[in-house]
Amino acid sequence: MNKPHNVLQISASGRKIDSVSRLLSRDLANALRQRHGILELVHRDLADGLPFVDAKWIEATFTAEEDRDSRHREALAFSDKLVAELQAADTIIIATPMYNFGIPAVLKAWVDLIARARLTFQYTENGPEGLLKGKRAYLVVATGGVPVGSPMDFATPYLKQALAFVGIDDVEIVAADQLNSKAEESIDSARAKIAELVHSSAGGVAA
Repeated sequence: MNKPHNVLQISASGRKIDSVSRLLSRDLANALRQRHGILELVHRDLADGLPFVDAKWIEATFTAEEDRDSRHREALAFSDKLVAELQAADTIIIATPMYNFGIPAVLKAWVDLIARARLTFQYTENGPEGLLKGKRAYLVVATGGVPVGSPMDFATPYLKQALAFVGIDDVEIVAADQLNSKAEESIDSARAKIAELVHSSAGGVAA
């Protein structure tokens, strides 16, 4: 029996209805399902809410695992779950709008909660090293007016840097940008990009 391809789908839009980033991420997940046949998908909807890093979390994460007590474990429980989802994934889909030139606060909170020393990265004599190697990520980014990749886009460079920090440097961008002025054209272009990335021999996902 073929091994299932594990996909973690992260939705960051505050809108659960009529969200272009959510729509295109579903298209991408369906394309991956057609490509791989057997797909195990975990959907993490950040619009349901995420805790922010606080003093209890910081104390717990900087406490050695063998020294953590029940308070520490409770403070890290949700973060541990997010990290486990990421560790289990072969492919990560991050679907996000651009809010005020950057990413939504809940997506930044997710990054903060999964950037865990000794779990997703480690410090070495040559600097930090990501521990989540061998994964592919897709950034499905929707914008109202800002062109993705322009000097005003602080979302995609940040996400690529954050993913590389934890070892994920195989990152593809699917952009549906400038929706306020060219929605149909932009969505069609994004769907064509999905087909190219998933199905072409040059951009296809490793089995």
